[in-house]
Amino acid sequence: MKTTLISTFFTLLLFQLALAQNTKGKIIDAATGESIPYANIKVNESENLVSNGEGYFTLSEKNSQDATLLTISYLGFVNQQLTVAELKKLDFTIKLLPGVYELDDVEVSNKKPNPYEIMANVKANLSRNYTTGEKGSKEMFFYRTSSYFNPSIIDVEIDKSTGFNKQALSKINNDLQSFSTKLIKHPPVSFTDILCNYYSVKTKKADKFVFTSKLDVLKATVLKNEGESTSLDDLEKKGRNLMLQHLDTTKFYRIKSGLIGSRDTISLRKDFNRKKKTGINIEVSSQLTATKSNLNSFMYQNNLLNNKRFDFIQKPELYDYTFEGTTYTNENEFAYVLTFKPRRSKAMYVGKLYISETDYAVLRTDYVLDEGEKVHNFNMKFLLGIKVSENVSKGTIIYKKRAEDDNYYMQYAATETGNYFYLNRPLKLIELTSGEKDVLALDFKIEANTRNKTEFLNMSRAEATVAAIEKIKEQDFNFITIKSYDPKIWKDYNAIEPLQEMKQFKAIN
Repeated sequence: MKTTLISTFFTLLLFQLALAQNTKGKIIDAATGESIPYANIKVNESENLVSNGEGYFTLSEKNSQDATLLTISYLGFVNQQLTVAELKKLDFTIKLLPGVYELDDVEVSNKKPNPYEIMANVKANLSRNYTTGEKGSKEMFFYRTSSYFNPSIIDVEIDKSTGFNKQALSKINNDLQSFSTKLIKHPPVSFTDILCNYYSVKTKKADKFVFTSKLDVLKATVLKNEGESTSLDDLEKKGRNLMLQHLDTTKFYRIKSGLIGSRDTISLRKDFNRKKKTGINIEVSSQLTATKSNLNSFMYQNNLLNNKRFDFIQKPELYDYTFEGTTYTNENEFAYVLTFKPRRSKAMYVGKLYISETDYAVLRTDYVLDEGEKVHNFNMKFLLGIKVSENVSKGTIIYKKRAEDDNYYMQYAATETGNYFYLNRPLKLIELTSGEKDVLALDFKIEANTRNKTEFLNMSRAEATVAAIEKIKEQDFNFITIKSYDPKIWKDYNAIEPLQEMKQFKAIN
């Protein structure tokens, strides 16, 4: 009897634990077994989720009940609807069946659609399809950024510093070498997750439109290495502390690098550069202000009307297009599928477009830099010791129609940018004074690659009045610092399932 009671107790305990956990699933192609990234998962016909780059998704604890209804959709596949209870019976794996995908003629005229005519219509309808409406809205965003700094060479040596003898300089140079070695061994990596409500409205005042936005951060976490050798922030602080050891913060200096001089006056006083630009002392921007600025910038840059990188949409004359066929959209309408590649030297990208047959809106774009292409490239390596190039630019962006005005908004985006830079130059800071001058002379050589990844998901939308938005009181927030990814932090929310690199990352103390 005692054994039975103990067994029953543990069974109930495990059952309760199972109920308390978030539900995870995976979406795959029923025909090939391959993972399907960026598939849309609508939860109880209200919130939107998306599978990550490996096909996985996570339901919040509140949406892990058996009765929760999931609607899975993806361009080119048949929509599938099921409950969480049915998902469990499928061993948490959803197999989507390929939908109608016609490579032959689709129109009554028996003529295959001309891709250049399609792109001409896309361009002609850009303003209509992607202009922000005047109605206010409340949206829930999940926003993840991942930053990587991978140095291959960091050589910094102080040649001269007024007031320091050779022995002191030797010690400082040894410390710098040790710091550089640790930084190369443990390259800085950071991941930030933000869940927020975003309120916005466009109103007309004095014949001009004024855009207003407000941000309410529900939760924010940062996962990164701590310590002097493993953080970009620490690298900046280390450099500043180094300068403070050799320069007087009450004095002013002029920079000289090789034959290149600067007329600008600099100071290491914290308030100097702000005063110089504005004439007043401004406090450091709050975390809320910085986050809202980043969000607004990201959405603006990924509006097809604004970013010149979308020249494969804005300037179709630069590209060659191929009609690949048609497929069904999430709304069971037809969409054209076009691939593109550079035709002229100014073009840089290759990729694929999914275009609505009814209004010629771009429903999805997948793009990546063509082999050997760079967005920007400045190479004066041998003459000036400087080379900088943006050699990574790719993304997948999905747009969805707004119910209130039939225009389109960005529902999901996964973008990545990367830069290579090389700097090998002497640097001298000379005090501005008529008498004896303080001088700091350094030689430094740095070669590194940086990468930045961003994932954005618009989880839900609802209309909001101007009056309601005006009443929203914004509050600053702080990031919760974590040492490893913990799904329990997001148990109450539908967050984007992280990739393995983030799950396996552990901060180094």
